[in-house]
Amino acid sequence: MYPILEARELTANIYLMEVEAPRIAKSCLPGQFLIVRTDKDGERIPLTICDYDRERGTVTIVFQVVGAGTYEMAKLQAGDTFCDVVGPLGCPSELTMETADELKNKSILFVAGGVGTAPVYPQVKWLHEQGVAADVIVGAKTKDILILEKEMEAVAGNLYVTTDDGSYGRSGMVTKTIQDLVEQEGKHYDVCIAIGPMIMMKFVCKLTKELNIPTIVSLNPIMVDGTGMCGACRVSVGGKVKFACVDGPEFDGHEVNFDEAMQRQQIYRTAEGRAYLAAKEGDTHHGGCGNCEG
Repeated sequence: MYPILEARELTANIYLMEVEAPRIAKSCLPGQFLIVRTDKDGERIPLTICDYDRERGTVTIVFQVVGAGTYEMAKLQAGDTFCDVVGPLGCPSELTMETADELKNKSILFVAGGVGTAPVYPQVKWLHEQGVAADVIVGAKTKDILILEKEMEAVAGNLYVTTDDGSYGRSGMVTKTIQDLVEQEGKHYDVCIAIGPMIMMKFVCKLTKELNIPTIVSLNPIMVDGTGMCGACRVSVGGKVKFACVDGPEFDGHEVNFDEAMQRQQIYRTAEGRAYLAAKEGDTHHGGCGNCEG
């Protein structure tokens, strides 16, 4: 059992929980995820690690209520427990593989959309601890659903908040702010890391490709099972079959076929659609099949 030490609602339908999981906290790195189950019959839910405290042996997760599993999770309070917490899973952020000196010579931009702010935060915090100040754009539809603003402000070099309706910060989509920073304010970026809804990442990548900014995206949003067995997060990257949970979750955003991935997600929503995809994709439908590099 894994005790929940803190549970609170950040905004409508978005929750934060701090969980006691010493082994995961000891070894996890920014960019990785874990899988939780509320009880032995519960749904397996993959969630990016939002924060961790190695000394206290805790990890923090942030999730949005989007189905039955997360609806049940949202009912849990401090003092309750998770039946299972498995991790760390997935590959760490590419940034963690570079030295502090290498990172200090780079100008880094993060773009977070909605709940994507949660997986962006640990990467920005980790860079801050290495003495690297990254620029961060956080986008939300309205001010009311903006999350982790104060936490992000404490670790970012410059924080740019934008809302689609102009109710707070800059007005418009995150892509408008990227374009303004580069074309109007003279900013230069060596790399961009974008995490958020698939449609947001698609258009961020479209713009950064035009601006010649290498871009990394996290495909955590399309995971379902988290082990490669369900076939949900199958995606084409540079013309090759990959799985977000076992090969990622981070990929070269300019190589991801977002249109194919989003269309596939719609098909996957129904039992009939899942059966169709399994039949159509054959041995490459699941991760770990050994055929995905061909």
